[in-house]
Amino acid sequence: MRRRHVAVVLALVVLDTAFGSGAPSAAAAAPAAPAGARAPIWSWPVPAPHPVVRPFVAPASPYAAGHRGIDVGAPVGTEVTAPQDGHVVFAGRIDDRGVLAIEHAGDVRSSFEPVTPQVHVGQAVSRGQPVAVVATGGLRADGTLYIGARVHGAYVSPLLLLGGLQRAVLLPME
Repeated sequence: MRRRHVAVVLALVVLDTAFGSGAPSAAAAAPAAPAGARAPIWSWPVPAPHPVVRPFVAPASPYAAGHRGIDVGAPVGTEVTAPQDGHVVFAGRIDDRGVLAIEHAGDVRSSFEPVTPQVHVGQAVSRGQPVAVVATGGLRADGTLYIGARVHGAYVSPLLLLGGLQRAVLLPME
Protein backbone atom coordinates (compact mmCIF):
# COMPACT_ATOMS: atom_id res chain seq x y z
CA MET A 1 0.00 0.00 0.00
CA ARG A 2 2.83 2.39 0.85
CA ARG A 3 4.32 1.94 -2.64
CA ARG A 4 1.04 3.00 -4.24
CA HIS A 5 1.01 6.24 -2.19
CA VAL A 6 4.59 6.99 -3.23
CA ALA A 7 3.66 6.37 -6.89
CA VAL A 8 0.74 8.82 -6.66
CA VAL A 9 2.92 11.49 -5.04
CA LEU A 10 5.60 10.99 -7.71
CA ALA A 11 2.97 11.25 -10.45
CA LEU A 12 1.76 14.54 -8.96
CA VAL A 13 5.32 15.91 -8.83
CA VAL A 14 5.93 14.85 -12.45
CA LEU A 15 2.67 16.43 -13.58
CA ASP A 16 3.39 19.68 -11.74
CA THR A 17 6.86 19.75 -13.32
CA ALA A 18 5.65 18.90 -16.81
CA PHE A 19 2.61 21.17 -16.92
CA GLY A 20 2.91 23.58 -14.02
CA SER A 21 0.23 23.86 -11.38
CA GLY A 22 -1.59 26.88 -12.78
CA ALA A 23 -5.14 26.80 -14.05
CA PRO A 24 -5.79 26.57 -17.80
CA SER A 25 -6.57 29.67 -19.82
CA ALA A 26 -10.13 31.00 -19.73
CA ALA A 27 -10.71 29.77 -23.30
CA ALA A 28 -9.85 26.21 -22.32
CA ALA A 29 -11.25 26.25 -18.79
CA ALA A 30 -13.04 23.11 -17.64
CA PRO A 31 -15.93 23.03 -15.18
CA ALA A 32 -14.87 23.89 -11.65
CA ALA A 33 -13.21 21.04 -9.78
CA PRO A 34 -14.39 20.03 -6.30
CA ALA A 35 -13.02 22.13 -3.43
CA GLY A 36 -9.42 21.15 -2.71
CA ALA A 37 -9.03 19.31 -6.01
CA ARG A 38 -6.11 19.91 -8.35
CA ALA A 39 -6.55 22.42 -11.16
CA PRO A 40 -7.23 20.50 -14.37
CA ILE A 41 -4.32 19.97 -16.75
CA TRP A 42 -6.52 18.28 -19.36
CA SER A 43 -9.93 19.28 -20.60
CA TRP A 44 -12.60 16.58 -20.50
CA PRO A 45 -12.67 14.72 -23.84
CA VAL A 46 -16.49 14.39 -23.80
CA PRO A 47 -19.19 16.91 -22.89
CA ALA A 48 -20.61 17.05 -19.35
CA PRO A 49 -21.90 15.28 -17.43
CA HIS A 50 -18.92 12.95 -16.89
CA PRO A 51 -20.30 10.04 -14.84
CA VAL A 52 -17.44 7.74 -13.89
CA VAL A 53 -19.06 4.32 -14.12
CA ARG A 54 -15.87 2.43 -13.28
CA PRO A 55 -12.99 4.11 -11.42
CA PHE A 56 -9.23 3.71 -11.76
CA VAL A 57 -7.91 0.80 -9.67
CA ALA A 58 -4.12 0.72 -9.42
CA PRO A 59 -2.66 -2.77 -9.71
CA ALA A 60 -0.52 -4.04 -6.84
CA SER A 61 2.32 -4.70 -9.33
CA PRO A 62 2.87 -3.95 -13.03
CA TYR A 63 1.34 -7.29 -14.08
CA ALA A 64 -1.41 -7.62 -11.47
CA ALA A 65 -5.12 -7.13 -12.01
CA GLY A 66 -6.47 -3.60 -11.91
CA HIS A 67 -8.37 -1.07 -13.99
CA ARG A 68 -5.76 1.20 -15.54
CA GLY A 69 -8.12 4.00 -16.53
CA ILE A 70 -11.65 5.22 -15.96
CA ASP A 71 -14.86 4.33 -17.76
CA VAL A 72 -17.09 7.34 -18.37
CA GLY A 73 -20.71 7.28 -19.51
CA ALA A 74 -20.84 8.72 -23.03
CA PRO A 75 -23.48 7.75 -25.59
CA VAL A 76 -22.35 6.03 -28.80
CA GLY A 77 -21.74 8.77 -31.38
CA THR A 78 -20.50 11.33 -28.84
CA GLU A 79 -17.62 13.44 -30.14
CA VAL A 80 -14.29 12.85 -28.37
CA THR A 81 -11.85 15.78 -28.24
CA ALA A 82 -8.12 15.96 -27.50
CA PRO A 83 -7.65 16.65 -23.78
CA GLN A 84 -4.39 18.54 -24.42
CA ASP A 85 -2.10 19.44 -27.33
CA GLY A 86 -0.12 16.52 -28.70
CA HIS A 87 0.32 14.16 -31.62
CA VAL A 88 -1.44 10.92 -32.51
CA VAL A 89 0.66 7.80 -31.89
CA PHE A 90 -2.05 5.20 -32.58
CA ALA A 91 -5.38 5.36 -34.40
CA GLY A 92 -6.85 2.03 -35.39
CA ARG A 93 -8.31 -1.25 -34.25
CA ILE A 94 -7.11 -3.57 -31.54
CA ASP A 95 -9.05 -6.82 -31.56
CA ASP A 96 -12.73 -5.81 -31.78
CA ARG A 97 -12.58 -2.12 -30.91
CA GLY A 98 -11.24 1.18 -32.16
CA VAL A 99 -8.45 2.74 -30.09
CA LEU A 100 -6.83 6.18 -30.14
CA ALA A 101 -3.64 7.22 -28.31
CA ILE A 102 -2.20 10.73 -28.14
CA GLU A 103 1.29 11.64 -26.87
CA HIS A 104 1.42 14.93 -24.94
CA ALA A 105 4.28 17.05 -23.58
CA GLY A 106 6.18 15.66 -20.61
CA ASP A 107 5.96 12.01 -21.76
CA VAL A 108 2.24 11.88 -20.96
CA ARG A 109 -0.10 9.73 -23.07
CA SER A 110 -3.88 9.62 -23.28
CA SER A 111 -5.86 6.71 -24.72
CA PHE A 112 -9.51 6.18 -25.58
CA GLU A 113 -11.62 3.16 -26.50
CA PRO A 114 -13.93 2.10 -28.05
CA VAL A 115 -13.83 4.90 -30.61
CA THR A 116 -13.85 5.56 -34.31
CA PRO A 117 -10.72 7.70 -34.79
CA GLN A 118 -11.06 10.79 -37.00
CA VAL A 119 -7.32 11.51 -37.07
CA HIS A 120 -4.24 9.63 -38.27
CA VAL A 121 -0.90 8.59 -36.79
CA GLY A 122 1.58 11.46 -36.74
CA GLN A 123 -1.09 14.15 -36.89
CA ALA A 124 -0.71 17.09 -34.49
CA VAL A 125 -3.83 17.79 -32.43
CA SER A 126 -4.85 20.72 -30.26
CA ARG A 127 -6.68 20.75 -26.95
CA GLY A 128 -10.42 20.58 -27.66
CA GLN A 129 -10.02 19.41 -31.27
CA PRO A 130 -12.40 16.60 -32.32
CA VAL A 131 -10.34 13.40 -32.68
CA ALA A 132 -12.83 10.50 -32.51
CA VAL A 133 -16.41 9.41 -31.92
CA VAL A 134 -17.51 7.00 -29.17
CA ALA A 135 -18.21 3.59 -30.76
CA THR A 136 -19.07 0.06 -29.64
CA GLY A 137 -16.88 -2.96 -29.03
CA GLY A 138 -14.44 -4.28 -26.51
CA LEU A 139 -15.13 -5.06 -22.89
CA ARG A 140 -17.21 -2.01 -22.05
CA ALA A 141 -20.99 -1.68 -22.25
CA ASP A 142 -22.27 0.43 -25.15
CA GLY A 143 -22.29 4.07 -24.15
CA THR A 144 -19.10 3.81 -22.10
CA LEU A 145 -15.76 5.44 -22.99
CA TYR A 146 -12.49 4.20 -21.46
CA ILE A 147 -10.02 7.02 -20.78
CA GLY A 148 -6.45 6.00 -19.96
CA ALA A 149 -3.45 8.08 -18.88
CA ARG A 150 0.24 7.21 -18.63
CA VAL A 151 3.09 9.33 -17.30
CA HIS A 152 6.56 8.09 -18.25
CA GLY A 153 4.95 4.78 -19.19
CA ALA A 154 3.24 4.26 -15.82
CA TYR A 155 -0.56 4.23 -15.66
CA VAL A 156 -2.10 6.93 -13.46
CA SER A 157 -5.69 7.88 -12.83
CA PRO A 158 -6.86 10.23 -15.60
CA LEU A 159 -8.59 12.19 -12.84
CA LEU A 160 -5.13 13.45 -11.81
CA LEU A 161 -5.07 15.32 -15.13
CA LEU A 162 -8.78 16.12 -15.34
CA GLY A 163 -8.84 17.81 -11.93
CA GLY A 164 -11.08 15.32 -10.15
CA LEU A 165 -8.76 14.14 -7.36
CA GLN A 166 -7.92 15.81 -4.08
CA ARG A 167 -4.35 17.00 -3.58
CA ALA A 168 -2.17 14.58 -1.66
CA VAL A 169 -1.22 15.64 1.85
CA LEU A 170 2.06 14.25 3.16
CA LEU A 171 1.93 13.40 6.84
CA PRO A 172 4.95 12.92 9.07
CA MET A 173 6.10 9.33 9.56
CA GLU A 174 5.84 8.05 13.11
